[in-house]
Amino acid sequence: MNHSILSRARKHLAGIAATTALALLPLAAQAQSIVVASTTSTEQSGLFGHILPQFKQATGIDVKVVALGTGQALDVGRRGDADVVFVHDAAAEQKFVDEGHGIEHRKVMYNDFVLVGPKDDPAGTRGKDITAALQKLAASNGNFVSRGDKSGTHAAELRYWKAAGVDNKGTGYKECGCGMGPALNMAASSGAYVLADRGTWLSFKNRADLAVLVEGDTRLFNQYGVMVVNPERHPHVKTAEARKFVEWVVSPAGQDAIASYKIEGEQLFFPNAGK
Repeated sequence: MNHSILSRARKHLAGIAATTALALLPLAAQAQSIVVASTTSTEQSGLFGHILPQFKQATGIDVKVVALGTGQALDVGRRGDADVVFVHDAAAEQKFVDEGHGIEHRKVMYNDFVLVGPKDDPAGTRGKDITAALQKLAASNGNFVSRGDKSGTHAAELRYWKAAGVDNKGTGYKECGCGMGPALNMAASSGAYVLADRGTWLSFKNRADLAVLVEGDTRLFNQYGVMVVNPERHPHVKTAEARKFVEWVVSPAGQDAIASYKIEGEQLFFPNAGK
């Protein structure tokens, strides 16, 4: 009788141990994943699809990407709903760090913005001067699709309008409140102009009659930065794994992975960590 009771007790304890182990498995798996709040350009250009499998192979860490405009991605970091922020608006990034929301802020890579529009360029914008192009667009009431979403691209666009001295952008100016891909789709379907990051433009398939009209202006330089969300603000942040991500993207392996991403032989992003 005692032997039977002991046997049942052992089985019961073994069952509890197995159940506990199963319950802990998701926590262990969760510890090997991070959330990266990033721009739509890194996602829609295909860059993350290229580099993240290499990061996982190197570290075993899964990455879930929340792709938003830079302003929204930074807000996700402020709420502590991401472990890493990977965006492209240097002024907004510095403010994020200065306010204590981010740590270990690093440069990662750059590309540039381009003004895209109808090949026949009815507003006469073609050239290398972005401010002159916007002045012509406003004067002609040319159709222009603005992302209007507080993204890094939207912030850059507003800086260019300001530099051009344009307050009235014309009757053709429309804000979509959308990502880069949808903005390009709207421009393609309506024959409008749009400011785009080159990476998303090169990966964009639905070009219709659109072409790059303005490029090469030094003001169109587009820097990307990465940082860890501050664990002092949000103790649940997976700091160790987040740091591994930041360290990897600025390491020779991560920088090589970024440089090797090309579409039809054309490089989309240029690594510049440490420069």
